[in-house]
Amino acid sequence: MTATVRGVEALPVEVQADITSGLPMFAIVGLADAAVQEARERVRSAIRAAGLEFPNARVVINLAPAPLRKHGTGFDLPIALALLTATGQIPSSVAEGSTAVGELALDGSVRPVPGLLAHAYAAAKSGVDLLGPSAALPAVAVVGNLRCRVVDHISVLRSGTPPTRKPIPGQMPDDWMPPDLAEVAGHHTAKRVLEIAAAGGHNLLLIGPPGSGKTMLARRLCGILPPLDDNERVTTALVHSVAGIDERPALAGVRPFRMPHHSTSTAGLIGGGSPPRPGEVSLAHNGVLFLDELPEFGPATLQALRQPLEDGHVTLVRAEGHITFPARCSLIAAMNPCPCGYFGDGRKPCSCTQPTIDRYTSRIGGPLLDRIDMRLRVDRIDPSRILDGDDHTTHSADIAERVRAARAFAAQRGVTHALTGSRLLAACSLTAEARATLEDLAQSMGLSGRAVTRTLRVARTIADLGLRQNVACADIMEAASYRLGEST
Repeated sequence: MTATVRGVEALPVEVQADITSGLPMFAIVGLADAAVQEARERVRSAIRAAGLEFPNARVVINLAPAPLRKHGTGFDLPIALALLTATGQIPSSVAEGSTAVGELALDGSVRPVPGLLAHAYAAAKSGVDLLGPSAALPAVAVVGNLRCRVVDHISVLRSGTPPTRKPIPGQMPDDWMPPDLAEVAGHHTAKRVLEIAAAGGHNLLLIGPPGSGKTMLARRLCGILPPLDDNERVTTALVHSVAGIDERPALAGVRPFRMPHHSTSTAGLIGGGSPPRPGEVSLAHNGVLFLDELPEFGPATLQALRQPLEDGHVTLVRAEGHITFPARCSLIAAMNPCPCGYFGDGRKPCSCTQPTIDRYTSRIGGPLLDRIDMRLRVDRIDPSRILDGDDHTTHSADIAERVRAARAFAAQRGVTHALTGSRLLAACSLTAEARATLEDLAQSMGLSGRAVTRTLRVARTIADLGLRQNVACADIMEAASYRLGEST
């Protein structure tokens, strides 16, 4: 038994081997992709290197169920096990009660493959052992009630059932520390907006000239977010494991921070490919997706973000069915106000014409902007304030404590980002004055229904930071102020 990864789930697959007389051949059937077909050469060389005999006969490997597409190099080890069992070179008890996964090197050693965490959960759910290399042990230690049979070289299979070991968690580097907001001089309003975004999981757009500190501020958002809880660690690590990314930071509670280049394709940002892989928005699940130089991304790529930002997941429809990846993240974007970057800057004049500026900003699109809760102008600060050092007093640890308290306060009521309509109004407990203020602002600013809802959610987060049950007029005004400048 083994499995193939589809989305973030490992689906069981049975590897069957048939060896009969006839012209020597080695065939693999059952909708196997190119990586699985190439296992023929790896398995043949690995078996011979381990001192075992590869049959000089007609060998057929079937991967059942046949209609399910199989992909990846993790089928090397189970194919070798099935072949060696069929030829009687190893006892059948070696593979009984286990699910095997591993890539074979030409010398017979076994290597880990992407998606090991999904394989481990599938094994634990089926009540069997995971048979694979010892390098897989740290990655699957988070799975409870799982036993691993260690095979680092297929030559050990000749002596019978491989040894069983309990997975041990890997260690994170002791010197890992997120960047501190105290390193950023000035920008007190921007730090306030980051605090609100962290407390409520809101999307944020930073607009300003080059060198104003937009990227520096965005990189420090993860430092004020609370660590991943147990459920978030598992879901985040699963996505990273399937993508072949080190899942140890996620298992240690570190929130992901993804910063794709603006040349990223739609499949790279949203997900896709063959086989379908998670995109950057899914790799940022439970963390931060930072898009620098936002207008430089392809318009179609940006518009594809609209549904994941709204739903918190990505559903890819392919010929073999639907594949869903989680994508609940905070979007932080940064952009220049114009192509030259200095529109509105008090120190350097802008060389762009108004039509050029309009074309530049229109690349983002109104529907995506409508899903961004807050927008803030970030201007360059005086160099003397950077050298002075007096502004370097807002530490991430202090803001993180306020964010933690606000989230705990909000947890008593429910998740704010999922509330809409009457439930959101009930959670805000608006006074008559606050309601009238919101209505007036919505009319004067021309806010859509979605924009009104998101403004109300931001106001609810501001009240949570103040540990207040009711949303006051001042909270509405502050939330609305972060939506000003609908156009740069």
